[in-house]
Amino acid sequence: MSAIDIIRARALGDVPHGFLGRSGGVSQGVHHGLNVGLGSDDDARAVAQNRHLAAEAVLPGAALVTLHQVHSAEALAVTAPYADDARPHADALVTDRPGLVLGILTADCAPVLFADAAAGVVGAAHAGWKGALGGVTDAALAAMEGLGADRTRIAAAIGPCIARASYEVDAGFVARFEAADAANERFFVAGRAGHAWFDLEAYVAHRLAAAGVARVEMLGEDTYAQAARFYSYRRATHRGEPSYGRQISLIGLR
Repeated sequence: MSAIDIIRARALGDVPHGFLGRSGGVSQGVHHGLNVGLGSDDDARAVAQNRHLAAEAVLPGAALVTLHQVHSAEALAVTAPYADDARPHADALVTDRPGLVLGILTADCAPVLFADAAAGVVGAAHAGWKGALGGVTDAALAAMEGLGADRTRIAAAIGPCIARASYEVDAGFVARFEAADAANERFFVAGRAGHAWFDLEAYVAHRLAAAGVARVEMLGEDTYAQAARFYSYRRATHRGEPSYGRQISLIGLR
């Protein structure tokens, strides 16, 4: 088993956090590596062990808290861990409680980690195109403020996600974003007839900056293009693979 690959963001400083890839896990076959997806077709015991390994790599001894992610704009404040079969349906979670490590699962969508170190409040959001457009990062910021954070102090980092060069979308997709804001056209580059390339990471960064977050870091890691390092739903689909894994991004408080 290889070492766990932990990518850290300068913007989040000493706050315990990490964007994890697929290395360092026990899953085999098409899921090989650190697959943490409870909804995948992987062996449940392997997934449970991977989830434990991931949490211990970032904040040893902490209780892992994850959600049943549904591409919503819902954010929850967390005070205690949930049982795996009782995870609430939401796409962002925040806490001010030491000893919890918040986890967001992705396989092309953008994971966003937040911290107001002065207030002792952290958060994590799952920003796929639907959640990003719906305002999941805005909801996360509001939930952090509900725990005493100040968005002018909050730092945010956008982890590995599908990059523009790998994310072809159709005209209907483009129209949906331009209907929300005509200026969103800047996140698309024209491609073949009726299609364009979408920059999800830049769009999420824009939403964070527009919401008043002064420090936003983009890690610029393309999940689709790095098969050995990251899981990717779109890549698995294009290859005709029967299933796909999920990686995890984590943040917590000591």
